[in-house]
Amino acid sequence: MAMLAGRIDAVIGVDTHKASHTAAVVTPTGGATAHLTVPSDAVGAKRVLAFARRHVPARRVWAIEGTGSFGAGLTTYLLGQGEWVVEIDRPRRPARRNGAKSDELDAIRAAREALSREHLAQPRRRGGREALRVLLATRQGAVVERTRAVSALQALVVNAPEALRGRLRHLGTHALVLRCARLRIGHAQSVEHRATISALRSTARRALACEAEAADLEAALEVIVQQERPELLAEPGVGVITAAAILNAWSHAGRIRSEAAFAMLAGVAPIPASSGQTVRHRLNRAGDRQLNRALHTIVLSRLTHDPETRAYAARRRAEGRSDREIKRCLKRFVARRLFRLLEDSAQTA
Repeated sequence: MAMLAGRIDAVIGVDTHKASHTAAVVTPTGGATAHLTVPSDAVGAKRVLAFARRHVPARRVWAIEGTGSFGAGLTTYLLGQGEWVVEIDRPRRPARRNGAKSDELDAIRAAREALSREHLAQPRRRGGREALRVLLATRQGAVVERTRAVSALQALVVNAPEALRGRLRHLGTHALVLRCARLRIGHAQSVEHRATISALRSTARRALACEAEAADLEAALEVIVQQERPELLAEPGVGVITAAAILNAWSHAGRIRSEAAFAMLAGVAPIPASSGQTVRHRLNRAGDRQLNRALHTIVLSRLTHDPETRAYAARRRAEGRSDREIKRCLKRFVARRLFRLLEDSAQTA
């Protein structure tokens, strides 16, 4: 049974874009009665709210696409006005041989998607959670850029003149970056030698700059995590980056209805893959992959350093479980444990 049945008079579906938003009023039976396109600014948000109040004076809910991107400003405004807002991922687009595609149709589809669902997601909060998101994304960019710089540096060493390559080829990654950042150009060197040194030095310094940037961002993340949920960092295997990724996905108490839903969001809910007399489960490759990676990192850390986890893995291995199945079970356990910890701490705060 759909979650909204009997609870609302209409749904306002919103298709969000960078420059404009299109809203459509849809009745509980799926009929569209009105639509409006407004600029994606503060004035547009006020206009679309007035439009909704005019057409649906009482019980209404907003079904918004992209509450964390193009629709973030509108979502924040509506929540501040006490409106009921639900998050809709990209609605299903039916085959359109006749080219039926418009912002109005997409807004109607968003509303109908909300009407058909048994469970609806709340938008993620801003504030501390949004601060974690932007810092995580920026740090990830710095880490990726450092990796690219190190790869480029190693490629330069492979093709460097023999006199230079012989001094650098046996160094480890960290030592290589430090050595190349301190290289100096001599006037007696050939033009190829001087150009290679210049390229090596520039690339190594870029890698060091990205490394320092990532470290600064991690320190900023730690401050916010300590303010928001310090109890996460006390859990075995949970570090600053994994804690920030978990908080970014969880957002706030009540957004995710159960620990099973949290596990599904993380892509660690077991998927039945039984056949005949074989009873087994397989990995779930859907869900929030950043959250999944955080849980995977925690499990790997526990398998290395936590005696209780290592004993569990040894026992399950003796029962015939594969390492992949053991990690799947552990990720499901960690998801349950952390979700309950976050929900309980939020209630007692």
